[in-house]
Amino acid sequence: MQKALIVGTGLGAMTTAMRLASRGYSVQMVEKYHQPGGRLNQIKKDGFTFDMGPTFFSMTYEFEEFRKDVGLEKLPFSFRELDILYSVNFRGSDRNFLIYKDLDKLAFEFEGVESDFRRKMDGFLSGAGKFFHDVEGLVLKKNYNSIIGYLLTLLRVPPRYAPRLWRSVWSEMERHFESREVREIFSLVAFFLGATPFDTPAIYTILSYTELVHDGYHNVEGGMYRIVEGLKSELEKKGVEMHFNTEITGFKSDKGRLVSFTDQSGREWEADLFVVNADAAWFRNKVFGRKKFSENKLDRLKWTLAPFTIYLGLGRKLENVPLHNYFLGNNFRDYSGKIFRNAIKLDQPYYYVNVVSKSDPSSAPEGCESVFILCPVPDLRFKPDWNDREEVAGGIIADLSGRIGIDLEKHILSKTIMTPIEWKDSFDLYKGSGLGLGHNLGQIGGFRPKNFDELFNNVYYVGASTVPGTGLPMAVISSKLVTERIVSDHGPIHT
Repeated sequence: MQKALIVGTGLGAMTTAMRLASRGYSVQMVEKYHQPGGRLNQIKKDGFTFDMGPTFFSMTYEFEEFRKDVGLEKLPFSFRELDILYSVNFRGSDRNFLIYKDLDKLAFEFEGVESDFRRKMDGFLSGAGKFFHDVEGLVLKKNYNSIIGYLLTLLRVPPRYAPRLWRSVWSEMERHFESREVREIFSLVAFFLGATPFDTPAIYTILSYTELVHDGYHNVEGGMYRIVEGLKSELEKKGVEMHFNTEITGFKSDKGRLVSFTDQSGREWEADLFVVNADAAWFRNKVFGRKKFSENKLDRLKWTLAPFTIYLGLGRKLENVPLHNYFLGNNFRDYSGKIFRNAIKLDQPYYYVNVVSKSDPSSAPEGCESVFILCPVPDLRFKPDWNDREEVAGGIIADLSGRIGIDLEKHILSKTIMTPIEWKDSFDLYKGSGLGLGHNLGQIGGFRPKNFDELFNNVYYVGASTVPGTGLPMAVISSKLVTERIVSDHGPIHT
């Protein structure tokens, strides 16, 4: 029986472990953090429970494909589809736009704001849907051996879609809608990718199609960490061992093959093949010392925004605040253009709020709320000092208090702040970048770091900074692609 060692226990790692174990591999996993999940993690504190990172997602059918592939009768967690996807509030306005999946309800929300909204949205979604279905299988769910192979694949994409490669998400919004509010709200999909709509290719407007038409948005009954807990249980049934508080710092190789990884205590982890769920670019630098991935070269790449997160346990209910919320300002273009490089103050930030206990009442004591706040901020290349963490958090809490009409400071029973420094240290995120490498044209598809190693023929990569990209469904697809590559390179194992 061939032995596989997987570095990391994020969603990409766990689904890869299940796929390999179901194909007869003996699998071990090592993890730097004290519990599994990577960024899909959980905080329990002062009687409250918080999802640390992702709070909702689309493309649930990728989990169904995974279930069938590994032979599970049913998934060890349950999805809940959202009717109200999220609400959006602009600074200085008492109006909250509710973004419904139901397009008739959605059209009603924008009466008096965007004339003929339903016709315009139908046209926008129709174009995005056709593009999605024409390229999903052709480009997205595909391994690439070289940049040339990737470019040849792109030549098979119908020429009518070429402008989407060069336009930005914002430019695409301007083609379809007239009002500032509609353009800004429906370009938020770029922020889901850790970027802005001004530097994200228009191809990613397909996310609007997946959220409003194709699959909608979902969360998980009992909290998002149920995904990790469920997969961990299934992996244990397969005999997969997980080792925590184990950081890979070195390696041994022989004749083009990796023999073992070495952890911080000097223990060697031997295997026949290795799958790395740490950042595919940063790991090549940090552990393998590859010149192509030197820190100087990595710093010149486009990385996603870093997370500044606040976890609040409140001693009261927030009756009029929905589950998912975006709080925006009135300087969208200026803010988007300056936030990456720390060229704008964080005294009037844009941020996201998830009232966890609206979906999972067990996450807070009776009469209380668990609240997760995410503010995208510059990574540590541009803002290395976070001594102002309390000031930044206080400003966000004060701004939120003013918008919802509740003095939150008076009701805080628990507060945890994580700056990009804590995110970097906990999960080895390069310079604190929240979602790994960005998704500009030079860093997607065949231009992303490969999911196989350039030098060692038994080392592979899975996760956000390799193909196909960032997000929970992308991690599941990534696990499928890397498993296909492993089986192609090493052949099936018969048990």
